[in-house]
Amino acid sequence: MTDTLDKALSAARDAAGAAADIIQHYWRAGVDVITKGDDTPVTIADRESELAIREILARALPEAGIYGEEYGADDTTREWLWLVDPLDGTKSFVRRTPFFSTQIALMHHGELVLGVSSAPVYGERMWAVKGRGAYLDGERVHVADTATLAQASISTGNVKTLTADARWNVLGELIRESNRIRGYGDFCHYHLLARGGLDLVIESDVSILDIAALAVIVREAGGVFTQLDGGALSLETRSVLAGTPGLHATALARLHGATMA
Repeated sequence: MTDTLDKALSAARDAAGAAADIIQHYWRAGVDVITKGDDTPVTIADRESELAIREILARALPEAGIYGEEYGADDTTREWLWLVDPLDGTKSFVRRTPFFSTQIALMHHGELVLGVSSAPVYGERMWAVKGRGAYLDGERVHVADTATLAQASISTGNVKTLTADARWNVLGELIRESNRIRGYGDFCHYHLLARGGLDLVIESDVSILDIAALAVIVREAGGVFTQLDGGALSLETRSVLAGTPGLHATALARLHGATMA
């Protein structure tokens, strides 16, 4: 398995680099935007970068399935499964803000074991393999040691669903008790969490393709990364609670109390 992961990490980093070249080309040149059936935007940058990623990953690990944002899943039942979002944050991309990234993760028997998160315009690339630590541009990173809400920096992302139930009030309480609140969103707040720049991330409307690689990175940096209810991540995951061990435990207990009330 070690050899497979070595080969997979090399391929994922190469694939992220190939995607970065395509994305940066269209960032400079501009693109037309198409609206998909779910009312989300897609561009030629999304599609060309996914094709480039798929080619590199399939050549390196032909036994693995690939599940991508733009071209779907060829087989999600294999021992190894790549999860690919070639341009996570297309809305940011088309509005000329740098908060978009390429997300590439690898599952082994349903467990996330590898992640690469590449934000070429923002200027960061992070990666991690289970048991080997998390890295930002080659330097090992770790979450902060923050343990109390009074010291905590919290970031929220997509929270539309959260506004509709009792957990919204709990989020308000967490914010009032915290040191500061921001809404970095997308890859950015997970990168910050993994390198100690903030302490807790809360999102209620995501896809597993958005956050699979980031989950490996945060965990390998010493953080905890689950669904909002504390459940394990799966292909059906739609929410995130990620943080330092102490802050994750505090927030989970409070959010769980709201759902049980």
